Order: sequence, then structure tokens, then C-alpha cells
Amino acid sequence: MAKAKPKTLTTAAGIPVPDNQTSLTAGPRGPTLMQDHYLVEKLAHFNRERIPERVVHAKAAGAFGTFTVTADISRYTRAKIFSEVGKQTEVLGRFSTVAGEKGSADTVRDVRGFALKFYTEEGNWDMVGNNTPVFFIRDAIKFPDFIHTQKRDPQTNCKADTPQWDFWSQVPEALHQVTILFSDRGIPRGIPYMNGYGSHTYSFINARNERFWVKFHFKTQQGIQCMPAEEADRLAGCDPDYHTRQLFEAIERGEFPRWTFSVQVMPEKDAETYRWNPFDLTKVWPHADYPLIEVGVLEMNRNPSNYFAEIEQAAFSPGNVAPGISFSPCKMLQARILMYADAHRYRLGTNFERLPVNAPRGTQVQNPYQRDGSMRFDDNGGGGPNYEPNSFGGAQANPAYAEPPLKISGDADRYEQKRGVDDDYIQPGNLFRLMSRGEQGRLIKAIVGSLKNVPQPIQKKMVEHFTRADKAYGAGIAKALGLK
Repeated sequence: MAKAKPKTLTTAAGIPVPDNQTSLTAGPRGPTLMQDHYLVEKLAHFNRERIPERVVHAKAAGAFGTFTVTADISRYTRAKIFSEVGKQTEVLGRFSTVAGEKGSADTVRDVRGFALKFYTEEGNWDMVGNNTPVFFIRDAIKFPDFIHTQKRDPQTNCKADTPQWDFWSQVPEALHQVTILFSDRGIPRGIPYMNGYGSHTYSFINARNERFWVKFHFKTQQGIQCMPAEEADRLAGCDPDYHTRQLFEAIERGEFPRWTFSVQVMPEKDAETYRWNPFDLTKVWPHADYPLIEVGVLEMNRNPSNYFAEIEQAAFSPGNVAPGISFSPCKMLQARILMYADAHRYRLGTNFERLPVNAPRGTQVQNPYQRDGSMRFDDNGGGGPNYEPNSFGGAQANPAYAEPPLKISGDADRYEQKRGVDDDYIQPGNLFRLMSRGEQGRLIKAIVGSLKNVPQPIQKKMVEHFTRADKAYGAGIAKALGLK
């Protein structure tokens, strides 16, 4: 049967799309440009595909707690949250699965969201991460397509294995995260027993206005514990809220889960010559190159009094950063800064930041010139001015909070955010070789349990990718699938 000639992909307005894999940036390492209207259209439409629950991370548990500073890192950042050892800050945590709906099971094999809202004296800092240090893609233009592979088939309305493996077979950058997902860590025993990561590269800015690149790590003090797939499948049927209940009951008993917060810090200039692109979300920075620096302890110690008010209405955005903490040219992060807040405006209303759970705490007050809109339940700014500059004592911008300029170079074009041809295979191979034989065997078994359900041409493509990462990795999967 002759293969049909593919149609030209277009925007909703019928404009042909020249590239559906890379977004438009200012140079190969520069930030994403707002003129990439197709990227904005694609992500904005994606945010509106489900109502009213979250498109991703719909099922979650949440709790409040404290963050306590245990080490001085003022040489790297001027953020007041880290200003003195012993300082405590109130925190909201939301811990979720990614792909499932609000009523789905907790114990499925999935990446877990690890979102924290720090109510600092300089405004809210939202650390919106996962329980894995990497992700499946490095460019947000691919995100809606990837998530569609995790959702229900448009014809049958059932979950299916083929779409995800078809996508991954053509996007080898996903191999690192796929290896983590199908390893033992793909099913945590519970929220207290998994790590959390900022995943993206962010930046610190110190009192001398120097920039450092940084990665955030929350290492569980309870120890990593994982759940066998057979037990997870059983619980999915008989106790689908297992993780949610486990966290709530542990806090009720006074067994407060804790995580050690550490950072990896890279001098700004190192990014130009480091062997990996340091802004590539599919890569880690080996600890031998940039060791962990301990900063403090996170403790979850108070349950919400009303789930809807305090967890369902909680809105996290990577765009919420306190002075001294900032962004990087990571292409996924750049898009999330824009699209997370857009999703909340759609889901909760334009004044979502004024809901009690999202409003800043303590002496920090909200002083924008935003007025009106849905759910405006306060005095709406009273009789004060709603424009700036003004002559009536209104809030003014403060240049003291300005960040140092970010040097960029190159032409505005669409660039892959990686440095070498084999970049996407080295770290997954290294991870496989770090595993014990038992862990490798369980990883292969989990992959084959899903991959066996897809057409053989896709199986063969995936075996090629696994083999390029590690010959034993590919051979084990090929043998289990009955492929030569």
C-alpha cells in the first residue's frame, strides 16, 4: 500500500508551520522570542483543552510546612529567604501524578510533580518541579504533542501504549527520562519516599549582582523507597488514593516528612564551555563536576483544613521568583514562565493570585495596578490610582531589584539545545550502568511490559535507541521482545 503524502502542518489560521520541533530563540543559547506566535498559539490552546481540572498534574496531595536554613549561601544569592542560618519560611507543597485525571490512581507508573510555594518576605517563590532531575523533552514546542501521547486515545477514550512509544522512538532526547520512569523509581512507595528536583537550570544573583547557574535538589530524609509493580497495580484497584491518604495520615500522627534542600552552583562563564548544554532539561550536571551544597531542610507538618480552598485552588508558576532567584535560557522553562500563569487565569480567573492560598504572606503586600476582572473579591484598589506614573503616592518600580544583563549572541532561528550528536544517549547509558543487575532486570521487564503492545517497527526503533545508550540495555529488551 502506497504511503500517503503528508499534509502540511498549519496554525489554526491556516499558516504553514516551518518547524514543529524547535522554538525561535535569540541565538543558539539565548531566550525564546515572543514573536514565535506558533509556539504561543500551540501552548495557549493546550492550556484550554480541559475544563475545569488541570490539564496535567490533576491528581495531587498537598500539605503545608516550613523551610529552615541550615547553611549560609549569601555568596551566591541575595534572596532574603536564605539570609541567615535558622531562618524559617512557611511553605505549601503539592505532590501529583502527571498524566492521570483528578480521580485516577496514585500508584501508577508516572513522573510525580513536586511543587513548592515559599511565602517569602519578598513575595512568593514557586519551585515547580518533579521527582526526576530531567524531563522527556527540552523544547516546549513539543510539550502538547508529548502529553497527548499520555492521555486517552481520541477514538476509543482508552489509554494506549503505542502513542507514547511512537513519540519516544522519534524523539531520542526522551531516553534519559524513559529510563528513569521505567526503573524502580517510576513508582515511589509514597510521597515522603521520593526526591524532588527543580529539574530546570535556574539562576542565583548575589549582592554584587553576579549571576550563577543553579539546580535545586530536595533529597528525602526518609530514604528512597519504591513499590513493586504488582503491589502498585493491586493498590490502584483497591485503594487508588493510597499516596494521598498516606501523607495526610502521617502528618496527622505527627510523623512529619522531611527533605534536605541542596543546590548545584555553576559560575556563569562555565556554561559557555561545559561539556553538556547546561540548559538542556534532558541532562543532569554530574555531582563530580558540581557537588551538592546543602542549604536547608523542608518539613511538611500541617494538613489543609479544606482541600479545594488550599490545594485545588493553589496556583504555582515558575515565573514567581523572589529577588536573588531567577531564570535561565532553558527553553522549557522560558515557556513555562508564560504558560503556567496563563493556565491559572483560565482555570481560576484573572485574579487567582489574590486567593488566600496564593497571596503573599506577612509584611509583603500586593501592589500591582491590576483592577477588575473575574473573582475580584477585595476592595479592587479602592479609590487609589490605577495607572503609573502618578502623582498620588502610588507604587513605583524599584531599580534596586534589577538583574545583571544576560549576554546573548547569534541570529534569531530555531536551534536544538544540545551540543553533540550522541548527547541524548550518553547519560541514559551511564544511568543504566549505575544500576545493579536486579535493577536492570526490573527496568527491562517494565519497559517490555508496555513496549510489547506496540507495532514491531516502533519496537525496533526503540531497541536501536536503547542499544546506542548501552549494548546490554538494547540486547536485553530485544531478547525479551523476541527481536533479533
